[in-house]
Amino acid sequence: MKKIIFTLAIIGLVSCKNNESKELEKTTGDVPKQDTSIVDKISEKVMDVEPVILTKEEANKLVELPLSCINNQFPNKLGQTLTSEEELKSPKELHPAFYGCFDWHSAVHAHWSLVSLLKQFPNLDKAEEIKKALKESLSAKNIQQEVNYFQKEHNNTFERTYGWAWLLKLAQEIHTWETPLGKELDKNLQALTNVIVKNYTDFLPKLNYPIRVGEHENTAFGLTFAYDYATATENQKLIDLISKRAKDFYLDDDNCPISWEPGGFDFLSPCLEEIDIMQRILSETTFKMWLKDFMPQLTNPDFNLEVAEVSDRKDGKLVHLDGLNYSRAWVFYNLANKYEDFKHLQKLGDKHVSYSFPSLVNDSYEGGHWLGTFALYSLQQRKK
Repeated sequence: MKKIIFTLAIIGLVSCKNNESKELEKTTGDVPKQDTSIVDKISEKVMDVEPVILTKEEANKLVELPLSCINNQFPNKLGQTLTSEEELKSPKELHPAFYGCFDWHSAVHAHWSLVSLLKQFPNLDKAEEIKKALKESLSAKNIQQEVNYFQKEHNNTFERTYGWAWLLKLAQEIHTWETPLGKELDKNLQALTNVIVKNYTDFLPKLNYPIRVGEHENTAFGLTFAYDYATATENQKLIDLISKRAKDFYLDDDNCPISWEPGGFDFLSPCLEEIDIMQRILSETTFKMWLKDFMPQLTNPDFNLEVAEVSDRKDGKLVHLDGLNYSRAWVFYNLANKYEDFKHLQKLGDKHVSYSFPSLVNDSYEGGHWLGTFALYSLQQRKK
């Protein structure tokens, strides 16, 4: 009897809330929010902030971050599965290309930052130093040793899928670098790129459920960068696989609980990363229909989302929230660039970048070894 009474009470409560939501929509034309404590305060306008623009001056500052860490072997988090004592080696011995910047994936995207900055600003103050560093790190010999590492027992899942995604982002950046050095590095990196593409094609069909966390394992993020690589290299097989799996995972999703974000250690937004991959693989009409069910408040010109506040930038996990501000911004910028009716999101992206950017250059190593990449990628997505 208690179960029946409890069930009836829940049904009544849900019915009452649904009726209230319908009345709200009728009287105000607003899409009802799921929770009155939601952090995206639609009623408040986003205040204008001075946008951070990527200039040569800023690029010269940003480049110092990856340059200072790609050869910095310690501290280091290997993430290694040992099969024997013989595998107890230094980071540089294990990963001669990507041993710096605290961990493998950060070393990879530090190299991406160097390539990306040099492509955009060929006359950087330390251009020759950057070229020399890239040539030494990404030699054919070093890349072959990275390939050998992935081919050892237990290592085929190493850095799945966050590190894989950044490796393909690096490969994409180098592949589109039409210079003699770019062509040399593209050829050198191809063996490792092939391994990562195969890892994706082997793994994705077996993944029954997406991983929706706000950290490294987030499936949507891993799919997004891999899709960009596949598009840039015209790898139709990989494009089709990612598109199919993204639809399998996300097409039926609705009412994403953005009010639950951020988690304490998030550097990715589960809701927004899902939007980022879906806006790539769906047509405009289909995407907007899907978004209307998934996160309709984004279309409101007064949509707001408070920045994630960092309490201690010397704590390697708490500083993740600066990364969240950058990754949120790049999704907002992507939508604003692509669709006229999302132009208002550019200001919201500016707001997120402006909060975290002033602390970037003087940040402790806990954030400095990786946040420059996130800042750079977000700034790249912003159109002036």
